[in-house]
Amino acid sequence: MGAGREVTISLDGVRDKNVMQLKKLNTALFPVRYNDKYYADALASGEFTKLAYYSDICVGSIACRLEKKEGGNICVYIMTLGVLAPYRGLGIGTKLLNHVLDLCSKQNISEVYLHVQTNNEEAINFYKKFGFEITDTIQNYYTNITPPDCYVLTKFITQPQAKK
Repeated sequence: MGAGREVTISLDGVRDKNVMQLKKLNTALFPVRYNDKYYADALASGEFTKLAYYSDICVGSIACRLEKKEGGNICVYIMTLGVLAPYRGLGIGTKLLNHVLDLCSKQNISEVYLHVQTNNEEAINFYKKFGFEITDTIQNYYTNITPPDCYVLTKFITQPQAKK
């Protein structure tokens, strides 16, 4: 890296033509394989699923599913958020997560949640920095990985009150 060379981190939407990038990242990042429904949900979420590029290299992603709660409110489930190991600590995961949290604020979505393996302290601490809290523990959530238990991490977003 030459001195003074600005490296840009940019986000791009996931579409049919680049969904393979998301599949490749997931294979490199996660110990589980995702099915077609995962990718259909990711594509259907529109702006809530993004690829992250460091310069022009695809190095991370966030994939969400929009869910309807009882009463008709929408909440966001973060299916995956990951950044390739050599690119961690550069603000890429933060940029991805902030993008989704900002969208939630703009669209009056008050709840975001995710599952994280109980031994994944790095991820748990990352989400806690953004105001997520452990709201539940699910025994034997994962199959074929140890430990099989997960925490549910939830962030409740308080919407700014409209001025009268």
